[in-house]
Amino acid sequence: MTRTGSLALALLLAVSAPARAQAPPAPGTAPIQADDERMLPVLASHGMVSSQEARASRVGVEILRQGGNAVDAAVAVGFALAVTLPRAGNLGGGGFMMVHLAARNETVAIDYRETAPAAATETMFLGPDGEPDRAASTRTGKAVGVPGTVRGLAEAHRLYGSGRLSLVDLIAPAERLAREGIPVEAGLADSLPRASGLLGQWPSSRAIFFSGDRTLQRGETLVQRDLADTLRAVAEGGPDAFYRGPVAARIAAAVQGAGGVMTEADLAAYRPETRLPVRGTYRGYDIVSMPPPSSGGVHLIEILNVLEGFDLAGMGAGSAAALHTLAEAMKPAYADRATWLGDPARTRVPVKGLIAKPYADALRAAIDPERARPAEAVKAGDPLPFEHTETTHFSVVDAEGNAVSNTYTLNFSYGIGLVAEGTGVLLNNEMDDFSAKTGARNAYGLVGGAANAVAPGARPLSSMTPTFVFRDGRLLLVTGSPGGSRIITTVLQVIVNVLDFRMNLAEAVAAPRIHHQWQPDVLLAEEGLSPDTLAILRSRGHKVKVGPSSGSANSVMRVDGLLAGASDPRQRGTLADGY
Repeated sequence: MTRTGSLALALLLAVSAPARAQAPPAPGTAPIQADDERMLPVLASHGMVSSQEARASRVGVEILRQGGNAVDAAVAVGFALAVTLPRAGNLGGGGFMMVHLAARNETVAIDYRETAPAAATETMFLGPDGEPDRAASTRTGKAVGVPGTVRGLAEAHRLYGSGRLSLVDLIAPAERLAREGIPVEAGLADSLPRASGLLGQWPSSRAIFFSGDRTLQRGETLVQRDLADTLRAVAEGGPDAFYRGPVAARIAAAVQGAGGVMTEADLAAYRPETRLPVRGTYRGYDIVSMPPPSSGGVHLIEILNVLEGFDLAGMGAGSAAALHTLAEAMKPAYADRATWLGDPARTRVPVKGLIAKPYADALRAAIDPERARPAEAVKAGDPLPFEHTETTHFSVVDAEGNAVSNTYTLNFSYGIGLVAEGTGVLLNNEMDDFSAKTGARNAYGLVGGAANAVAPGARPLSSMTPTFVFRDGRLLLVTGSPGGSRIITTVLQVIVNVLDFRMNLAEAVAAPRIHHQWQPDVLLAEEGLSPDTLAILRSRGHKVKVGPSSGSANSVMRVDGLLAGASDPRQRGTLADGY
């Protein structure tokens, strides 16, 4: 099991494993011994699901048992998480799905990111003083983007499902969980009290998540009958039952009642986009990830390109040298993000330049192996010469080798906290991911640029990074994570832990992580790193801040002819399960 013991024990086990710097076996090929004392992943032969909530993982495994493929299982997990993980799983948000089709050896990206309503304006989040009004972009109806999840999941099923299971079959488990209720336990019991102020301001939310004057407590039951009715309507009528008719009317009314501008016409007009993934290579492995309007894949590959010129394995996992190198490679990527990234339908994003190896050579040359660069010394680069014309993640692999890497979100935990009356649907605050003003920071501290300005119908920039890793055309690793601005660096470190430090998947997911996003000029470090290592980093000029853990990198990997699953021990109630 991946969830044995406390987080502290998990991190200790992960960092105590020695780095294998001398002629290590290829990742996924070394046999796992039954008496191995390290933290170990779950193993299965036919299919594997790893998600942030155990019931949803089991729903996905059952769909695989019934003959569904990885896409069928992922769609079922996505709908189930809307019930069992309401702070992040959703019908009222959006996200990105990477799909690998083994028989075709084809990988596609489904963009079901939220869009700005037609009445949105570039200055809608500025106060009378011309400065960003944070409350407007995070706590009011203005913050709500047009949801994409329902059409996105339905489109994935239509295009890439097995054909053996209907949408009714895939939604039925979620509807049952919503109608019969689920016990308040694990992560749900942790999150509800923290969200009491947010949820408690809306009567429609209080009616679901409260008992009297308090949120539901551990051991009580969360019943979501309105959500069950909405799920049944979608199961029977398809996505139009969500985007047109009574459900859409109620969502639009709720948004407008909270001060927003979304209309029924905005919902009816929403469509997901199928895109070509962004592709790169790292030490002989192929990295395939999400393209814009996610910044995740572009900057994951950009950072890996920089790191490829360093001997990370020789430095050792968790060493000050390795962590310094990681941090210095992260900084310029986040500076580039602020300048270059946005909705590709509305701005030119120089993807090929940003992921070009020669561009990485220039970025690498600016890194001092002994000293940290202050943020003001790091500027966005010029990739153009290299051009040629609170969130949750789950991973699924089936017996045929089909795979899904899916990350979707309401943005903040529970979004704006508002349930649209009569629907059970929690509404997102994704509009905060636009740039309220060039140079201003959003709620995650990310600096915004003109390329990510609010515009009618635009898709806000994201850090979501659902990712596949291949070797010689064969799928090796499926990973991704929530975590706001820290998503990219979380996925980066899972990959580096597997490919450079030869950790098994459970160790790679659990190992302590760092994060530097250029601005603010702080190196965030999780608990579990050696105090001596942190002291060395500070001596090199890093402004180290040790804080709580972040992310939930629920992942699946091929190991020795089997599937290995690892759920992230940083969250309660996660589960990797297979058969």
